[in-house]
Amino acid sequence: MSILTVTMNPSVDIAYQLPTFKLDDVNRVSNVNKSAGGKGLNVTRVLKEIDEDLTATGLVGGDLGNYIKSQLDQGAIHHDFYQIKGNTRNCIAILHEGLQTEILESGPTISDVEGEAFKNHFESLLKDAEVVSISGSTPSGLATDYYVELIMIANAKEVPVVLDTSGESLRQVLLSGHKPKVIKPNVDELSQLLGRELDKDLNLLKEALQDSLFNGVEWVIVSLGSEGAFAKHNDLYYKVDIPTIDIVNPVGSGDSTVAGIVSGITRNYDDVTLLKHANVLGMLNAQEEITGHVNLNHYEALFNKIQVRGV
Repeated sequence: MSILTVTMNPSVDIAYQLPTFKLDDVNRVSNVNKSAGGKGLNVTRVLKEIDEDLTATGLVGGDLGNYIKSQLDQGAIHHDFYQIKGNTRNCIAILHEGLQTEILESGPTISDVEGEAFKNHFESLLKDAEVVSISGSTPSGLATDYYVELIMIANAKEVPVVLDTSGESLRQVLLSGHKPKVIKPNVDELSQLLGRELDKDLNLLKEALQDSLFNGVEWVIVSLGSEGAFAKHNDLYYKVDIPTIDIVNPVGSGDSTVAGIVSGITRNYDDVTLLKHANVLGMLNAQEEITGHVNLNHYEALFNKIQVRGV
């Protein structure tokens, strides 16, 4: 059995690291990193680094799609994508002066035929899946309830889904009768879902997660950035406190946390261990220049510094 990661709108991620970034001027880059990207593929790489058995799937097309597959081949990552006619996108991150400026292409438009064909492809891959991780946005052309359909297919096969998306795609899932096992919004996304402003106050967060919108979702894990996380597992609530670290590259830290959640589920971790495992992987990613990479030499030390308490 293995983990199935789904990236419907992957990209070739290009990261430029600059000491300063000047508008309307020439900026020369000495340090460039290109990788197979998209949130789901960040999850995929971290799962591979912690020795999980997995298959990556999603939609790819054109030369950039072939580049993504070649990058995964070089990393010995098993994949089984559905080929589309359109060309996979580029996404650019400019890291400068402790800031991060992103330029994201929208990606190809998916036809109805391609959307239906992927659902069949997805269902065929579930026979070997223990957990499914679905991350990121859906490309143009797919309905906003497309993830509802994927979750419905997975639930019918009794394969739990960890969903990391936002906006209308997440709202459609929560309003449907087909729920994922886990969602991982941040505070801003939670505010958007509920239509009211929230902050990191624990009482407000606890009240927010009691909203009927989250009924049927076993785990809601809310990212609080440098302040850790707030989590609801069925009727239990937890605050995760993390130590201060030196951040090198925050891109993909949330995806690394998702990898830890998925991994924790496959390993049948208890609540506290799962939350610590997930958060330590997010922290390790933030300490590396390369997105979707963790240095496990520091795993144990950070794991022991994370505190999880009931609320």
